[in-house]
Amino acid sequence: MAELQGHADARFGAVAEALSAVLDARDVGASAAVYVDGEPVVDLWGGWTDAARTVAWQQDTIVNVWSTTKTMVALCALILADRGQLDLEAPVARYWPEFAAAGKDRVLVRHLLGHTAGLPEWDIPVTAADLYHWPELTARLAAQAPRWEPGSSGGYHSLTYGYLVGEVVARVSGRSLGAFFAEEVAGPLSADFHIGLAAEHDHRVAPLLAAPDGDKPEGFAVGVSDANTPAWRRAEIPAVNGHGNARSVAAVQSVLVSDGIGPGGVRLLSPAGCERVLEEQFRGVDEVLGQPARWGLGYRIEGRTCFWGGWGGSLVFNDFDRRMTVAFVMNQVLWEDDYARALGILMAAYQGFRE
Repeated sequence: MAELQGHADARFGAVAEALSAVLDARDVGASAAVYVDGEPVVDLWGGWTDAARTVAWQQDTIVNVWSTTKTMVALCALILADRGQLDLEAPVARYWPEFAAAGKDRVLVRHLLGHTAGLPEWDIPVTAADLYHWPELTARLAAQAPRWEPGSSGGYHSLTYGYLVGEVVARVSGRSLGAFFAEEVAGPLSADFHIGLAAEHDHRVAPLLAAPDGDKPEGFAVGVSDANTPAWRRAEIPAVNGHGNARSVAAVQSVLVSDGIGPGGVRLLSPAGCERVLEEQFRGVDEVLGQPARWGLGYRIEGRTCFWGGWGGSLVFNDFDRRMTVAFVMNQVLWEDDYARALGILMAAYQGFRE
């Protein structure tokens, strides 16, 4: 069994077994964390940061988690809503007047959060280099017509999500999404998660390792290799370029299932503000993913759980009834069965509740 570092409470020993198993199989380096009632009951890491398996994954190793970042973006908007500074039922144009163009005066803030705004991509395809130019990309979205009647259907906004919600957060707070997150979320919680990574942290980043079958799936504008560049790390691409580890992902997201109180007793949301995540925005076949989906406010939802994962395999999962958050991040990207590893960690965490 692969050697692990960190700790796991006795009743969550199955998580350690599951993490060792994935490191013995397809993974190179990874971390897993479980929080219950806002406290860490599992904080484990192991493996290597490089394909040659010469540099050990450390306690402070961080990695790009792709779309798991979207849960952090949603949390920022929910915090502003809970404070009364952002009305999720209001037109986006109330905060971003230019956005009313091309029939988007009917797009509400909650449509952005729930992937129902009809702006799943730019009309003119983008490259990785384009993603570094925030004003240009948000201006293009503001001028673009929605692809369906806002709120009438759902379609995963894979890259546009961060610019759409992020621009609203910036207009309301006067700070970029990355700065708001750092000052209002990560900082108070002492969470090692970053949207826009400073150069001083580069030495701790585990480069992402391309999948055995390629750097990116056919037709994708962005590849794994793009995420390993300094330009990518410095930029704020809030839908996909957050850097952290399982501990920091779980610490932040555990706020939702702990009545709004994070590690150390820091309150970020009211209990009612947390529950808003579960407000259904869409149920049906997602027009982009091509599969059944149920979207809440910023998260996919099932029952009283909310979750989302990142391209290639990372995941964060919140269970309101068990007051549990589970996170898994890794550096080996996979295109086939990419979430099997994270689901194994999740199922192992649930074993801790069996008496």
